[in-house]
Amino acid sequence: MSERVPKRRRREKKTDYKQRLGLLKSGKPRLVVRKSLGNTKTQIIQWNKDGDTVLSHAEAKELKGYGWKGHTGNIPSAYLTGYLLGKRAEEVEECILDLGLHKNTKESRIYAAVKGLIDSGVDVPAGEEVIPSEDRIKGLHIEEYASQMDPDQKKEHFSNMIDNGLDPEKLSENFDKVLENIDEGE
Repeated sequence: MSERVPKRRRREKKTDYKQRLGLLKSGKPRLVVRKSLGNTKTQIIQWNKDGDTVLSHAEAKELKGYGWKGHTGNIPSAYLTGYLLGKRAEEVEECILDLGLHKNTKESRIYAAVKGLIDSGVDVPAGEEVIPSEDRIKGLHIEEYASQMDPDQKKEHFSNMIDNGLDPEKLSENFDKVLENIDEGE
């Protein structure tokens, strides 16, 4: 049965085994970032012959416990999730990014999570050209977008954020507070 699983996963385009083998040959733990519309999940995984072992895990929905009032599927929350992962992964000094089947898109949420992990003290090889700018990581682009809307549009577009007690034009302040809370809490 184990021989059929790789063929099925390859056929269903769920696993690129050539890419996976290359990553495993490095001997380094893998950073796995998976994203959905409302969440970013991050894991540091180490391979062993009995199966993969998750060394550390964090997801954006956990940020609410640190005071995050913004959306959990955007660049600032992905950065904070990567940062939280790095703070939890005390024994991990370096890892390598495993994109899986995600497209390699520069300045994406995946690279925001990578930057968060790097800033927490874990070495991950990534070129500066793929990392989102500091302004995007802090959510300044979201603040600027919100500032161009009339109050009714803003209430409709950012209703969850406003319901959580956060003015979308002050997202970067909430970002800084959550970053501070992660440093104090982990």
